[in-house]
Amino acid sequence: MTELSQERRLVTSIPGPKSQELMARKVAAVPNGIGVTLPVFVTRAGGGVLEDVDGNSLIDFGSGIAVTSVGNSAEAVVRRATAQLADFTHTCFMVTPYEGYVEVAEQLNELTPGDHEKRTALFNSGAEAVENAVKIARSYTKRTAVVVFDHGYHGRTNLTMALTAKNMPYKEGFGPFAPEVYRVPLAYGYRWLTGAENCAEEAAAQAIDMITKQVGAENVAAIVIEPIAGEGGFIEPAKGFLPKIAEFAKANGIVFVADEIQTGFCRTGQWFACEDEGIVPDLITTAKGIAGGLPLAAVTGRAEIMDAAHAGGLGGTYGGNPVACAAALGAIETMKELDLNARARRIEEVMKGRLRTMQEKFDVIGEVRGRGGMIAVELVEPGTTTPNAAATAALAKACHAEGLVVLTCGTYGNVLRFLPPLVIGEDLLNEGLDIIEEALTRV
Repeated sequence: MTELSQERRLVTSIPGPKSQELMARKVAAVPNGIGVTLPVFVTRAGGGVLEDVDGNSLIDFGSGIAVTSVGNSAEAVVRRATAQLADFTHTCFMVTPYEGYVEVAEQLNELTPGDHEKRTALFNSGAEAVENAVKIARSYTKRTAVVVFDHGYHGRTNLTMALTAKNMPYKEGFGPFAPEVYRVPLAYGYRWLTGAENCAEEAAAQAIDMITKQVGAENVAAIVIEPIAGEGGFIEPAKGFLPKIAEFAKANGIVFVADEIQTGFCRTGQWFACEDEGIVPDLITTAKGIAGGLPLAAVTGRAEIMDAAHAGGLGGTYGGNPVACAAALGAIETMKELDLNARARRIEEVMKGRLRTMQEKFDVIGEVRGRGGMIAVELVEPGTTTPNAAATAALAKACHAEGLVVLTCGTYGNVLRFLPPLVIGEDLLNEGLDIIEEALTRV
């Protein structure tokens, strides 16, 4: 395969005629419920670019939603997955096991926070990992209640829809949902009524009060939280909030679960985002960035908790597929070799520097936030904190037309989020930021 040129190149309007033809086929063959952010059909991708069927080359600020941190075709991922494909594609680990699964488990036990004895179970998707973390916590504690937070996102299965905060598009019309799920406040500094400086203390106190009074701490199996809320708007909880919640969990025998599906694997400039405040979770769920684009997810945690489920109680036909395991080992190899944590921190430096300059110029930007290669701007009605979803949609559309893939998120649909591959070149990063600035001028 010829090397993919790392440049933005537009030879047609976006989407081009061939993409439009394929989109018509998609509409005829695929249900409406599977939406598309940008209807360009990709033929090749790698580094910081996506090449479409019309020959356009787009700058990628999405990474397939934080999946292709090592790029879409990282050499070590392709090499290891190809070798495994030639050997065998499947045996089912629960029938006849293979070394790749064990090796991925060993790597995760080593890389995740804490030096206690750990175990790892592998699954297919983030939602599946979260669902299994809840199963494991319930089995260990012999309790049923699960506590989650405002603005949280945990997946699209029945239980994880119940755990997810945002109704549209994730939950609308799909109920009834799994019971025994309780939602408490998140320390969202930008929107905290008494101001960001009081946020951590007050939000933690409110959350703990609600758990103790409305649920009963002795009934709670697990507290599940994203160290940075992803779909909810890249909300970094006010400093001090996570440690207080983790301490409360520990004091009450509650399993503290860090959902690191979007934040894990160097995305925030550390292997895992909970390391930022020294949090050592009991269980940690991972997926997205784990295997360079192949479907794989994991639950890693304290040996005594992970071992609580009876033999045969955990698993799944494809969980820890051998090709996906090989890809994960290649992705981890790439992250270490290229020091993608340092790359993520550099992306933050460049992006935040430029976006804060834009914030001074454009009063539609309410806040610039995030860590590492997980950066966002929250857009508001100028002079207020009122969410501005219309400007966010217009800005995303303007970026797409210029060949920059960006995503939106947020409970109010007013957050533009940036998740570039951590291997993106700095020239492309700056060119993408130029496009955003130009779009802001027009929008």
